[in-house]
Amino acid sequence: MSVHPNSNPLFGGYRPIAGARDTYFDDAGQPRREAARVVELLDDLGVREFTDRQKLADATFLRGGITFSVYSDRRGAERIFPFDLIPRVISAERWNGIEAGLQQRIRALNAFLSDVYGDQRILREKIIPPDLVLGAKGYLESMRGIRPPGGVHIHIAGIDLIENPEGEFLVLEDNVRTPSGVSYVLENRTVMKKVFPRVFSESHVRSVEEYPLRLVEALAAVGPAPDLEQGTAVLTPGPFNSAYFEHSFIARRMGVPLVEGRDLFVENDRVYAKTTLGPRRIDVLYRRIDDPFLDPEAFRKDSLLGVPGLVRAYAKGNVALANAIGNGVADDKGIYPFVPEMIRFYLSETPILGQVETYVCARAKDRSFVVDHLDQLVVKAVNEAGGYGMLIGPQASRRERAEFRDKISADPRSYIAQPRIELSTCPTWTSKEVAPRRVDLRPYVLTGRETWVLPGGLTRVALVEGSYVVNSSQGGGSKDTWVLQDSNR
Repeated sequence: MSVHPNSNPLFGGYRPIAGARDTYFDDAGQPRREAARVVELLDDLGVREFTDRQKLADATFLRGGITFSVYSDRRGAERIFPFDLIPRVISAERWNGIEAGLQQRIRALNAFLSDVYGDQRILREKIIPPDLVLGAKGYLESMRGIRPPGGVHIHIAGIDLIENPEGEFLVLEDNVRTPSGVSYVLENRTVMKKVFPRVFSESHVRSVEEYPLRLVEALAAVGPAPDLEQGTAVLTPGPFNSAYFEHSFIARRMGVPLVEGRDLFVENDRVYAKTTLGPRRIDVLYRRIDDPFLDPEAFRKDSLLGVPGLVRAYAKGNVALANAIGNGVADDKGIYPFVPEMIRFYLSETPILGQVETYVCARAKDRSFVVDHLDQLVVKAVNEAGGYGMLIGPQASRRERAEFRDKISADPRSYIAQPRIELSTCPTWTSKEVAPRRVDLRPYVLTGRETWVLPGGLTRVALVEGSYVVNSSQGGGSKDTWVLQDSNR
């Protein structure tokens, strides 16, 4: 690494992890082309100034109440989402490929959902084993034959990507039910612009601020009423939900009401909100409530969160729900291995984005390999999220591996396994120095009349040294993601 005039440059002692692709420095320790200017500008600040600005950023998050909750935390307290000021930088050229791949993937997943809740052609032709789909926890047979308004099932998607040692972006997971985290993308950017105005302006970063407007437009495009007459609202489980900050943030940015189930009622198969001026028709609900709790008439009878009759109104085409009911079958981890085949089947295209090799434990051959190689694999429960229900074999004890061997044997459909991929790393402030920490990336994709990808997304970072788990619920934090402007645009 070249000597910098600053006596204590930020990256002066930085050393990448061997075997992982560092997003800032190559194997020779030289800044990558897309990150070179950011390295120079941050080195100019030096360690002391950077530390002061990190404290300023932390205070801003604290004052702004930018929080999340962890249900398993007995203290029941909200936490400030840890935020690291060193951004992740992605070149315009690399982003163009990611964007095209995400748009392609969402088109295929939407076609898959339309098919499995319709003619089920992909099952008849055995492209995907029917028992895997029909036996998925997220598949709802009661939704078959119901076409969502506009024919769109996936209005908002969060697709998790990792970068392997060769620098290839791979899809790790699809989130097409109620993906969270975009509020942190927008807040991270606001803080970065305040704390690092010069670094930001001189780096020529693409904007993320249009997301709320794009979301409003995407939802309006699928509503049953003309655009100018749309009644849109965000449906939240309430303030005790772990993502309540995000629900209120998004509603505020969209300029629409934030409602709970008790604020709504259904009459003549139409949805209305209770207001001080009387009932107000609701045509589009951006719902942040899981399927089982949406409507006690259709699903869980004990749900106090949903709206009785909502599914009837939805089935009649009188209200659009974003995302559609039953999407869980499309982000079931047991279905994930077949997405490349969906792309070929529905789009007649070659997949642009790769994904991680996956063993489906429901298949005898795969299951046999997995139980014999647990010390080499990462095992995931197909219906868990947030890093829960997972075994990282190379780091697990014999007892932990034995427990998972028994779980897989007892319920093979509930597990998949993958080789552990060495995640890419990004320089991260550790309160004492800058050190490499593993990261992933969750871009957000909106679909209405067209499919649009937010330029950037949520970079999640494993703040614990040596950790591969980036989830906020297990000690992870976030970074701003800087997609550089295309000089040709």
